Amino acid sequence: MIGPTTAIAIYFVVWWTVLFAVLPLGMNQGPRERQTDGGDWGAPVNPNLKKKFITTTWVAAIVWAVILVIIFTGILPLPSLPGGG
Repeated sequence: MIGPTTAIAIYFVVWWTVLFAVLPLGMNQGPRERQTDGGDWGAPVNPNLKKKFITTTWVAAIVWAVILVIIFTGILPLPSLPGGG
């Protein structure tokens, strides 16, 4: 079995992985005006980061729950580490 620290670490890794999958969603590469304020030419005008962080959080929670169910039901057993209980 895994402890709470390991479960939180798994969620952290899943959250970041899902974030990088969600970030490009909704972006378009339509025509743009040249930036005059020093901004990057390829930066999105409205990245919707709050919406993407919320989406990332609930999608990661679902993926994390599936991973924990797989681990706790024994479908994918974790190997025993030397010196572990």
